Amino acid sequence: MNAIQETLNDRWQRIFCAAATNLDIPPSLVLRAEGLMEALVLSRLSTQEDVWQAMAAVYQDSCGTTLEAEFGVDWSAVHPFPQIPAVMARAPVVPSTKE
Repeated sequence: MNAIQETLNDRWQRIFCAAATNLDIPPSLVLRAEGLMEALVLSRLSTQEDVWQAMAAVYQDSCGTTLEAEFGVDWSAVHPFPQIPAVMARAPVVPSTKE
């Protein structure tokens, strides 16, 4: 495993663990991870399919479920490469007025 893949695995883990525990996911973390995904493919260090499979494995380890179970079998159509399906819980909204 190369340094880019190791860094990417760490970022995926941070993203998916935050999502699994309903914590905020910094957009910069997601964007930098997506950049590394694209860099792996553009530099021919990996294929898109290999990157997807590696991300799916980290997702399952971090969240205890699969991407398919969480987002459906066509999840990659909704999140085309190199988008990461990182979804945070909705923030609670409390009305500030009586109306």
